[in-house]
Amino acid sequence: MSSGPLVRMAELEIDLPQLDAYTALLREEIEASVRIEPGVLMLYAMSVKGNPTNIRILEVYADQGAYDAHLQSSHFLKYKTLTSTMVRSLRLVETDPIILSAKSKV
Repeated sequence: MSSGPLVRMAELEIDLPQLDAYTALLREEIEASVRIEPGVLMLYAMSVKGNPTNIRILEVYADQGAYDAHLQSSHFLKYKTLTSTMVRSLRLVETDPIILSAKSKV
């Protein structure tokens, strides 16, 4: 188990008629995770250009423990439960971070 940051990419396909509801729940979950969990360093959600039902989420956690805690958080469990019928497919891509760099918010 690496002691450094855990970085992964979630690739989702969302049911089109439920896209707006899914996006609202995703926004709520991401905002809560970043605000409440010190080990959640970054969550960026975006859609594939020209295909709004194909969502990609770049996730950066302080370490494996922070990720494990995230999976047990009430806001994440709520998101998983309420979006279970909206997600047509989910693929999690594990990574080995090479260089992580970002500007801080002003």
